[in-house]
Amino acid sequence: MTDIEIIDLYLQRSESAIDETAKQYNSYCSAIAMSILRNQEDVDEVVNDTYLSVWNSIPPEQPKTFSTFIGRITRNLSLDRHRKKNAQKRGGNETILMLSELESCIPTARSVEDEVDVNILAQAVDSFLSELRQEDRAYFMCRYWYTHSVSQVANQFNVGNSKVKMSLHRTRKKLKIYLEKRGITI
Repeated sequence: MTDIEIIDLYLQRSESAIDETAKQYNSYCSAIAMSILRNQEDVDEVVNDTYLSVWNSIPPEQPKTFSTFIGRITRNLSLDRHRKKNAQKRGGNETILMLSELESCIPTARSVEDEVDVNILAQAVDSFLSELRQEDRAYFMCRYWYTHSVSQVANQFNVGNSKVKMSLHRTRKKLKIYLEKRGITI
């Protein structure tokens, strides 16, 4: 079944939409959640919460790219669960480290007004990523979307940790400048 057909099932409020979504996207959503949570029980709960969230979102939303839409929901739910579970623990956590690396170049939402600007920020980051060299974009996405450690990224691309660290450092600096030029304050 195609993504368009699945979205149509949601728009028709057919309960089979969730079954078809699970058939197509269960392993995709599980992989995203596992890279953040690293606990199968939490992953299973987040994936189920993802399906409920998609059900509640369509309609009124009609995503252009269903895989990106469901991936974003899974990632956000996973990060929320991770923050809640680790609110008291702050030492040595890879996900917290990864998010702290991005703090200096991407502003965090602090108010309702800031939340409105999230779409503008997302479009700017998408545009920035499209201008990067493929290698730098791949490192960036693996680190900050899939939450892989630096050593996992290095192993995946068969390069040294220092090469990945340097690429990520330079990319974050470029991103900060890129956003500032577009009036997105940090």
